[in-house]
Amino acid sequence: MPLPASTGLRRLMTAGKVAPILDGMALLWLCERVIMARPDPGTLIVIPTPIGNLEDMTYRGIRILKELDALACEDTRHTRRVFERYSIERPEILFSCNSHNEKQAADRTLSLLNSGYDVGLCSDAGMPGLSDPGQLLIQKVIEAGFEVDILPGPSAVTTAILAAGVKAAQFAFLGFLPQRKARRRRAMELYIESDTALVIFESPRRLGRFLAEAGELFGERQGAVCFELTKKFQRVERGSLPKLAADHAEIEPRGEAVVVIGGANTLPKSDEIDGRPA
Repeated sequence: MPLPASTGLRRLMTAGKVAPILDGMALLWLCERVIMARPDPGTLIVIPTPIGNLEDMTYRGIRILKELDALACEDTRHTRRVFERYSIERPEILFSCNSHNEKQAADRTLSLLNSGYDVGLCSDAGMPGLSDPGQLLIQKVIEAGFEVDILPGPSAVTTAILAAGVKAAQFAFLGFLPQRKARRRRAMELYIESDTALVIFESPRRLGRFLAEAGELFGERQGAVCFELTKKFQRVERGSLPKLAADHAEIEPRGEAVVVIGGANTLPKSDEIDGRPA
């Protein structure tokens, strides 16, 4: 028995705009075809990129960049270097996602995902969203109910914590600390009594001042300053915080630094003098 046609369809049939043969069963068939034609929602794929050495790009990251039709990146000029190194063709849809337009980039990403596109997200270096643009976009995508796939890959955070050589059974990543001294100090005071190591990004212009403040707050804790990680001229300076502060009191290095501050368990014991057993 044919299913009853909808009221709207009956009106069209009465007006002679739809053939009466399009009864309820035909309408059901038509609806099924429309539903089947609707694309499945896309997935956001977060792709870490090298922090310095282009050879650190993963096979999976390269493959996905070659397959994607849509990509949001912090700066297309930086991403182009990866494309050229691995013979990756520019995706059909390429748009920026930076600190100035992340909300608009998130809206565009949601629209593409809803249309069935898988959308890639990468920053200039390392993992998007960790002291880089992308965190807001990822949050919006999750809130909208879309799938998010995070690829493993290069990270200045884990590279620095291991290169520092301090005790780090647990560590906290603080990213770029506030520029105001009082707020910066409050952020670090939470860890005065803790064995948790800290990983902090700092600009070369503020590095010496920051190390001096850290030395005042944490005393003789051990730490490290990492420069040019994974690059040809990679350099890691290790020592007590006061020593590191003195080394950079008047010297402004090139490039951003990754600072690692050991936990309270890296303080010298009371029976040690100048770092050697008494």
